[in-house]
Amino acid sequence: MRCVGSHIAPVLTVIFMLAACGGKVGNKNIVQETPTAGSIQISVDESFKPVIDAEIKVFTSSFPNAKLQVHYKSEAACFTDLAADSTRMIIVTRGLSKEEEKYYLDLIHFVPVYGKLAYDAIAVIVNNASKDSLLTMSDITALLESKGTSSKQVVMDGVTATSTVRYAMDSILRGRPLGKQVMAARSSEAVINFVAKNLDAIGFIGVSWIGDQDDPDQLAYLEKVKVVAVKCEGCAEEAYFRPYQANIALKRYPMIRGLFYILKEDFKGVGNNFVNFLQFERGQLIFRRAYLMPSRMSFEIRNMQITN
Repeated sequence: MRCVGSHIAPVLTVIFMLAACGGKVGNKNIVQETPTAGSIQISVDESFKPVIDAEIKVFTSSFPNAKLQVHYKSEAACFTDLAADSTRMIIVTRGLSKEEEKYYLDLIHFVPVYGKLAYDAIAVIVNNASKDSLLTMSDITALLESKGTSSKQVVMDGVTATSTVRYAMDSILRGRPLGKQVMAARSSEAVINFVAKNLDAIGFIGVSWIGDQDDPDQLAYLEKVKVVAVKCEGCAEEAYFRPYQANIALKRYPMIRGLFYILKEDFKGVGNNFVNFLQFERGQLIFRRAYLMPSRMSFEIRNMQITN
């Protein structure tokens, strides 16, 4: 941009130098953001609240001057937020499409970076008193389309376009709509509570809500509901698996999805530091402890023989 009037240029230069050095302009302090100091807004798919809460707790304990203002909401709302100036990062279950990359290139003149952090699974839960403990993908498809004679009341984890709803429509129903009998709760926790109180209910939530055996809240959830095992479609023999970490890693559990970050930050700020934390050892170990499958960290799966 060309400046008009030579008397303006020195003033602009002084202001820029002060801002870059963290000085003062008038009576205002100019604070430059660094990877370890600053504040950013993050929107996160509500399906991953437990594990992202854990990630943020550890990150901010290491970098107390880095403030992450996190908002949990539906996946669609996260993408809406990313288009706003205030939200710099989102954590969702997909990256950007080519059309979205072009949109951001036109809007902010660069394409946000994105990448996979971990693998998650859609868990199916039923009331503890329910006799249902095994399902096939055909059973699940019929339930989601409200077909057949089942008396089950299906409930999903949101009243708007959540990632679980999108996965059900895109990956299970192949573009077909959900059945009219499918209900929507306001959150994953609400799904758990509904299923716990209704014998004929069956819920769909992210495994992050019930996978961590060291989390007292999640152990309390598992006292209210039980997790259904789903038939492996690619296994040589007929077998049913629950969404445990090894079953996600070996793809024996059929309803698996990725967890992605999308970062709209073209400088080395708090957002880039948080992404690095999530991608490297400490962040990946937290995903593993939450019983997700880390995408950036490998670990060995061993068969165990139990003897009396």
